[in-house]
Amino acid sequence: MSNEPHIDDVVKVSGSSNPQSVGSIVARSVIAGQQPKMRAIGASAVNQAVKACAIARGFVAPRGVDLCFIIGFDDIAGDNGDTISAISFKPVAR
Repeated sequence: MSNEPHIDDVVKVSGSSNPQSVGSIVARSVIAGQQPKMRAIGASAVNQAVKACAIARGFVAPRGVDLCFIIGFDDIAGDNGDTISAISFKPVAR
């Protein structure tokens, strides 16, 4: 069995995403035992994803969960076949 997330386990964040909503989705998933990876393409999307990380940490902290994120790059195939770099945020509950 692969450790890679299923396609449903990726939360795509855009520059117009509501960080409160994204943070809530991540927090609820982490509490349920899942590890949804956030993926952002572009500066404004990365900004919203970082805000969502902070919000998710705040949601799970009262339950005694220290939520950290492993940040990295993902290569995604674009519509025209080009490779696009995305920033990924993988939650780790401690």
